[in-house]
Amino acid sequence: MRLLTPLLALRIRPHPHHISLFRRNPSLSRSFASPGTPFKPPQYGQPLSLTHPHLVRPGQLTPGISVGEYEKRRKQLVERVEQDAIIVSMGAKTIYCSQNIFYKFRQGTDFNYLTGFNEPEAAVIIRKDASPRGYHMTLFVPVRSAESDLWEGGRSGLDGAVEFFGADEAYPLSSMPSVLQDHLYSAPSIYIDLPPSKSKRSFLSGLLSSSSSATSDIESQVAKLPPGKVKPLNMLVQALRLVKSPEEVALMKQAGDIASKGHTEVMKFARPDLPEAHLQAHFEYICALEGSERSAYVPVVASGANGLVIHYTVNDCLMKDGELVLIDAGCELHSYCSDITRTFPVSGKFSPAQKDLYQAVLEVNKRCVALCEVNNGWTMNSLHTRSVTFMKEELNQIGFGLSHDHAASILYPHGLSHYLGMDLHDTPLASKSTPLQNGHVLTIEPGVYVPYDSRYPKHFHGLGIRVEDDILITPEGPLVLTSHCPKEVADVEAACQGLLG
Repeated sequence: MRLLTPLLALRIRPHPHHISLFRRNPSLSRSFASPGTPFKPPQYGQPLSLTHPHLVRPGQLTPGISVGEYEKRRKQLVERVEQDAIIVSMGAKTIYCSQNIFYKFRQGTDFNYLTGFNEPEAAVIIRKDASPRGYHMTLFVPVRSAESDLWEGGRSGLDGAVEFFGADEAYPLSSMPSVLQDHLYSAPSIYIDLPPSKSKRSFLSGLLSSSSSATSDIESQVAKLPPGKVKPLNMLVQALRLVKSPEEVALMKQAGDIASKGHTEVMKFARPDLPEAHLQAHFEYICALEGSERSAYVPVVASGANGLVIHYTVNDCLMKDGELVLIDAGCELHSYCSDITRTFPVSGKFSPAQKDLYQAVLEVNKRCVALCEVNNGWTMNSLHTRSVTFMKEELNQIGFGLSHDHAASILYPHGLSHYLGMDLHDTPLASKSTPLQNGHVLTIEPGVYVPYDSRYPKHFHGLGIRVEDDILITPEGPLVLTSHCPKEVADVEAACQGLLG
């Protein structure tokens, strides 16, 4: 049984709606149904093993991620800060595309990584202490009400924050100013993410807008804090996120398999005179059937010369017989992303020129994947540099006559890789000069885009080709998480002709 630190020692003032491990609400074990009706577990703000056993297994907090995994993450984080330091992480808000019309909610990644709490308008304060747990966690969450149950569905509430998410205490978000105020001077450091373009005052004003008087008090006190007391949190969390756990790897492999099936089915589905948008819809449909909650990003479906536009997303042209179509599309599964690009012939068969250029790009992809090993010193930056050399070599074999790497980089203008995980471009603060390590996941995505330019062989003009896979770094060598997606010429043509998948 975990020992608890007294409230006074934590400098936290009790709140009328405060819930802690000292006082659990017995209603958690009761149904909201009236006497005589069949028992129905209460609904919360996200799937739990209690309510969604088909998604969340016993012992898991979120699908695929155990309660112990979240505990381990928080312990690893507090090991990186000084005693009595405060960690403050804010969840995301609901985002609106127009008046009263909201987007599907996606939790802030760092907050999600630390808590697994997947409702908007939430926050967490973690204080490193000398307890057996090593820290004290306070969650600030939306409070349940009859109105919110009616309009938005169930919330986890203060009870659920303690019962399921491991909080030592829980408050409404409106209480955050007063609770945070108690820590500002007693803590040696406060780790929180401050946008570089905003001051501490305006940042806190945005977070703590529920009480203008308390916000003003917090702003004035933060402004008086000694220099260096407020420190960035995101670099610490992203350093942890960079190395994937076995549970994370399993989810990313599932996401890769789902997107691979989506691409394979789209190859079979494609035909001349079909709108590009139909391929996007078919991919998203297949992924949804397989359990994906959303696309990892807006898909690129670029037929013909549209493939020369790297981020072509309008997807509003008709595909023509004899063209290639480049599809860059991935899915998100339980907060983890996949990212795949494939290029294939609309007619089901590569022309000789298309096949030659495709094979050149594919060879660069495979040669770079083979370098993704532990302890050989390769970084994402050095891999990209080598990929440009590989691209020059492969293109020269099919008649491009490039004299130096810079000429190849004109045809191949983007980077080879990015980290992948809970975000598509994961852990952006992690250096691309970091040597590849066990547990890193990155993309390998060489591409060539040949303009209508007399410097290049005419039969390649207007062709845009990219081949992208997701790679896990392991001690045994690179593991391709998207290996079920066809990429060899014969396999791609077979998929297009309905002979695969």
